[in-house]
Parts: sequence; C-alpha cells; structure tokens
Amino acid sequence: MSGFFGRLPQARYNPNTSLFAGMSREQVQAYLASCQQAYIELQSGAKVASVSYAQGDGNRAVTYTQANATGLAALIKQLQQQLGMPGVRRKALRPVF
Repeated sequence: MSGFFGRLPQARYNPNTSLFAGMSREQVQAYLASCQQAYIELQSGAKVASVSYAQGDGNRAVTYTQANATGLAALIKQLQQQLGMPGVRRKALRPVF
C-alpha cells in the first residue's frame, strides 16, 4: 500500500523518556500495585479511590472516581509498560474490499 493510507510508523514506548523515568523499579511496582487496588475498588462499587506514591521531589496523591476509571486503567497500562510487562494488543484493523 502506498499513498495517504500507507504504513504509519509504529509508536514505541521508551521507559527512559516516560513520565516515570525518574522513579526506581520498586517505586513503579508499588505505584502499580496501588493503582490496581484503586481500580478494583472503583470497579467493585466504591465511589472514590485514592492512590499515593513517592517520587523524587516528594509525595503525591491522586483521587479517582468512577467517571475517570478509564484514565486509571490507562495509567496501569503505562506502568506495566514501564516495568516491561507484555501487554495485550489487538490485531490491526484491515479494510476488506
């Protein structure tokens, strides 16, 4: 295929330039566990879940509600990528003529 709908470059995740690049592996693992617990609490009916983590310049806390559970799920996927965990990607959609 060529032209406008030709092959697009694949986006690559680079852990050295991500938002979590300054955190140690242990910090990222702890934050991932905290986020996963918050996601479980949200999906099980709790109205609000809080996540706290320490980063180089201090402590942070984020509160999630059911309305932004998808943002929390995206954050979990980013943390998993940072740790090198394999993700599940769906196959590319191809038009059928």
